[in-house]
Amino acid sequence: MPLSVVLITRNAAAQLPECLASVAFADEVVVVDSGSSDGTEALATRYGARVVAREWLGFGRQKQFAVEQAAHDWVLCLDADERVSPELAASMVRALQAPAAPVYRMARRNRFLGRWLRHGEGYPDWSVRLFDRRHARWSDDDVHEKVLYTVSPGAPLGTLTGDLLHESGEELGRYLEKQNRYTTLAAQELHRRGQRAGIARLALSPLLRFIKFYLLRLGFLDGMPGLAHVSIGCMNSFMKYAKLMELHRMQDR
Repeated sequence: MPLSVVLITRNAAAQLPECLASVAFADEVVVVDSGSSDGTEALATRYGARVVAREWLGFGRQKQFAVEQAAHDWVLCLDADERVSPELAASMVRALQAPAAPVYRMARRNRFLGRWLRHGEGYPDWSVRLFDRRHARWSDDDVHEKVLYTVSPGAPLGTLTGDLLHESGEELGRYLEKQNRYTTLAAQELHRRGQRAGIARLALSPLLRFIKFYLLRLGFLDGMPGLAHVSIGCMNSFMKYAKLMELHRMQDR
């Protein structure tokens, strides 16, 4: 089956070359850019991608817009700071020769503070990225978007071998700034849905997250980067609900 690779970008010139080089097996690459000023569009064009300009819609809607621009129904959705490992590329090619499922997941390996994480929240970090758009779509969430699909005996969820490599290359300060923006967006989304959080959820959510990823899923084996990665995830959980409580407090005044 012919494959379209779709990406959303904004000022991603530093990360894009490795990403695009890793999907040379695809029939088409579509880059949807939202106002880059660092030459992202020109760089993508030099690598043979078709560039579409679109103002920012939020992560979920932006990714779905990108999917809709593809020429083919089978799409692989990537971020600019990700790349497809050779093993994963080979697995995709085999799967698309005779698809046994309309939706496929893959293991995502995260590089954090200079180390490829092998445990905890950093791996395998299963992600649905390859799908037939006639059977799946991105959610409308502004952040923490996900692919929506229905699994049935006749339409199972497929699993690919090989890793999707995520290497942001960010320094810790910029990473934390991004997490702060994400928790704000997540709190706003929960608020729009009418959800609330209390003291119990505020306290227990990060604690349970730490137990799950650092202890049960062996995050401690990844050393200091593993501890930092899990701890930031716990902090994000706390901040999301704290910001949600603040939004309701402001509304109830």
